[in-house]
Amino acid sequence: MRILVVGAGSTGGYFGARLAQAGRDVTFLVRPTRAEQLRGRGLRIVSPHGNATIAPSFVTAAELREPFDVVLLTVKAPALGAALEDVAAAVGPNTMILPVLNGMRHVETITARFGANALVGCACKIATILDDDGTVVQLTTLQDFAYGELNGVRTDRLVRLDQVMRGAGFDARLSSDIALEMWEKWILLATVGGITCLMRGPVGTIVQAPGGRDFIAAFLDEVVAVVSKIGRTPSERFLAAARAQLTDPGSQQTSSMYRDLVKGRPVEADQILGDLAARGRSAGMPAPLIGAAYTHLSVYQSSGRPT
Repeated sequence: MRILVVGAGSTGGYFGARLAQAGRDVTFLVRPTRAEQLRGRGLRIVSPHGNATIAPSFVTAAELREPFDVVLLTVKAPALGAALEDVAAAVGPNTMILPVLNGMRHVETITARFGANALVGCACKIATILDDDGTVVQLTTLQDFAYGELNGVRTDRLVRLDQVMRGAGFDARLSSDIALEMWEKWILLATVGGITCLMRGPVGTIVQAPGGRDFIAAFLDEVVAVVSKIGRTPSERFLAAARAQLTDPGSQQTSSMYRDLVKGRPVEADQILGDLAARGRSAGMPAPLIGAAYTHLSVYQSSGRPT
């Protein structure tokens, strides 16, 4: 399978490099500035699973000429519209689009642009950052990458995709209910993002603060209630793991939104918190804590600096 990885940032750079290392046919779609960086330094990974530097194959949007079998979308949500226009020439009638994006709004956007058949559900769990010099740094050992048809059917194309993804240096798996996993991921992202950005610290510090444990529990309960109303009810196994993760007094876990916030970068508040609050309101589910976190980050966005 020919794989086009859209973006060579922290997530796309990591998974794309591992696939290329494993001998898969991978091409990166990048902006001209990133192309120059990759041409000069290669694509570098620093990881608990082993460091690597590869000389990647890459193209710019103007150079795309023919469809790929798989398009792995790894852009931030604000860049999705432009990315879909950039990849249009790479999407044929049999192309599978795997979006590694947060929230659920992208499902509607991609379906509207390329049709439901092009979309494959995808949920990845990894903590990575992109250093100023373009190096991809993996922060923890977690590197779970799940995919599946949104209707849960085990299709031939997903079996073929699974054969390509497995054994490529990360934990790849074909999910029998990827839609549920995507909703559950949104629950965790919204909760960790909301609490760490509002409280300006990692999970463990919040847990140890006066009232911190109760605040986390209330935030999680609110998110779960909204998602259960508008999407899917999470499994008890997921909820037990989430509660344990979010009440660990020694946890240094933060969120990508928090890490962007402290660096003065744009945050995905609209996709992770704003959209969730809006869907909740439409369904008659008030969500004051989610709304407060979204308002807080909206003020940050409008000010252009950390608050």
